Amino acid sequence: MSQDVQPPSPKSSPVERGIETIIYLSRWLMAPIYLGLISSLFILIFTFFRELWTSVLELQHMNETDIILLVLNLIDLSLAGNLVLIILFSGYESFVSKIDAAHRDHDRPHWMGTLDFSGLKIKLISSIIAISGIHLLKIFMNLPRYDNADIPWYVAIHLTFIFSGVAVATMDWIEEKAHQMERGHGH
Repeated sequence: MSQDVQPPSPKSSPVERGIETIIYLSRWLMAPIYLGLISSLFILIFTFFRELWTSVLELQHMNETDIILLVLNLIDLSLAGNLVLIILFSGYESFVSKIDAAHRDHDRPHWMGTLDFSGLKIKLISSIIAISGIHLLKIFMNLPRYDNADIPWYVAIHLTFIFSGVAVATMDWIEEKAHQMERGHGH
């Protein structure tokens, strides 16, 4: 028997153990979703290189603003890919199973296997804020193409992401402080 698996409680009924086993095994229902996220990485890769290829063909006709917009778009796609990887690795390890191949690899990202749900939320909101910021920068670099009435909405949405990130970080900080206080009173 693995050291991670506890023997069933003698007080639990066979029905209760059966229900708990089904609930525990249901985590594997998420595995196909994580496989689907891998396919979204292929879509991002394809989009990245399509954007790069079509832009290289137009490079001689591009001005400085167009080149900066291209680079920002490529960075945006890269950040979206990083976001998918964070969700893929952390979600799978947090909710389905440890990735043994990653734990045996010396190139494993340092945060893998150590990122809890709180850390995952912070990384996600940080990535969303970065993507939103780049999108807002692209809008400002290309103002004539946007309706002036829409610009305050873009800024408000970005500020909402920032406020949400600060709120999530603050809530996590408060929760951690509360747990520290509980541990301190328990001694």
